[in-house]
Amino acid sequence: MNYSDLAPPYIRAIAPYQPGKPIAELERELGITDIVKLASNENPLGCSPRAMTAMQEALKTIALYPDGNGFELKDALSKRYGVKHECMVLGNGSNDMLELAARAFLAVGDKAVYSDHAFAVYPLATQAVGASGVSVPAINYGHDLKAMLKVAVEHKAKLVFVANPNNPTGTFLSAADLLEFMRALPANILVVLDEAYNEYLPQANRYDSVSWLKEFPNLIISRTFSKAYGLAGLRVGYAFADVQVADMMNRVRQPFNVNSVAQAAAVAALQDEAFVSQTNELNQRGMQQITRGLEQLGLEYIPSYGNFIAFKIGNGMKNYRRLLELGVIVRPIASYDMPDYLRVSIGLESENEKFLTALKQVLGETA
Repeated sequence: MNYSDLAPPYIRAIAPYQPGKPIAELERELGITDIVKLASNENPLGCSPRAMTAMQEALKTIALYPDGNGFELKDALSKRYGVKHECMVLGNGSNDMLELAARAFLAVGDKAVYSDHAFAVYPLATQAVGASGVSVPAINYGHDLKAMLKVAVEHKAKLVFVANPNNPTGTFLSAADLLEFMRALPANILVVLDEAYNEYLPQANRYDSVSWLKEFPNLIISRTFSKAYGLAGLRVGYAFADVQVADMMNRVRQPFNVNSVAQAAAVAALQDEAFVSQTNELNQRGMQQITRGLEQLGLEYIPSYGNFIAFKIGNGMKNYRRLLELGVIVRPIASYDMPDYLRVSIGLESENEKFLTALKQVLGETA
C-alpha cells in the first residue's frame, strides 16, 4: 500500500524546506576543495569565545537532561530585556517559535497571512496544521502592511507573520509603520514579528519592539541566537509574548527542546556584547564590499538590512550551479517566486572577494 495516503492531504501537499547546500556535500559531488559557503546567513566569525568556553563546561553534564524550563537563559534574557520568565518561550531556533505559534493558535480551516517573498517557513508552519495561508503581494520585494491589514481583516485571519528585516529580500519596516499596523489590527489577530536579523540593523534603524508588548498583548516577538550570535548549529531561539500567549505556546512545546549545551552557550553569547559589535561591524564592511562589487558588475540588487543580499542575475539556477563548480555556495530563491535572483550571505573579506571573482567569471562566460 501507499503509506503516504495515511497522512492528511495538507501534509502530503507540503514541499519540504530546502536548506543551503553543505560544504561537505559539494565536496563529495564535485571533488573540489577550498569551498566558500555563503548560502545560509551564518556568522563568518563563528561564535563568541565565551560561548565556546561555556559549551565545553556544559559537556561535563551531558548525561543529564537539560533544564526543561530554561531558567538560566530566561533569567539572562529577563535581565537584558526586562521581560518576565512567564512571558517567554524557548525553542530549537526561532524556526521553532514560528511552528509553536502555528500549532498553538491555528487549526484546520483557520487563516494565516504573510507577504510574498517572505520566509518559507510561514506557509509551511501554516499548512502543517491544516490551516490556509494567504500570501499578500509585496511592494518592492517588501511587506505591504496596509494590504496585509486589509487581507487579515477580510479573511478573519488568526495569525499574521511579519519579518523585519525580511528574509530573503533584506527589506526593512520602520518602527512607525509597524506601530501603525499594530494599532489598526484587531486585537483578536495575533502577529508574529520575526526579528531573526534584528542585531544586524544599523543603529539609525533600531527600535524597541519589546516595549510594545505592554500595548499589544497580541504581539509575539521571535528572535534567534543562530545569526549574529553564531550559534546556528546549536539551534536556540526565543519568543516574547503576553503571558497567556506564551502559556499556550509552551503547552505545545517539546519538554526538552533546547539542549543543555545550547542553553549554556546562549547565556554566555548574550553577555558578549563585544563579539556582537564585532560581527555587526564586519557585516557592514562586507555589505559595502559586495554591493560595490555588484554595482561594478552592473547587477541590480535589493538594498538589505540583514547579513545577506539578493541580486538579479537572470537564470538563477543556472548561475547558481556554475558558481558551485567554482567553489562558491550561494542560495537560489526561485521558490520565493524570484527565479532571476540569487541570495548571497556576507562573509569574511576574503570569502566575499572569492564570490565576486567567481561571479565575474560566470558573467563573462554568459556575455
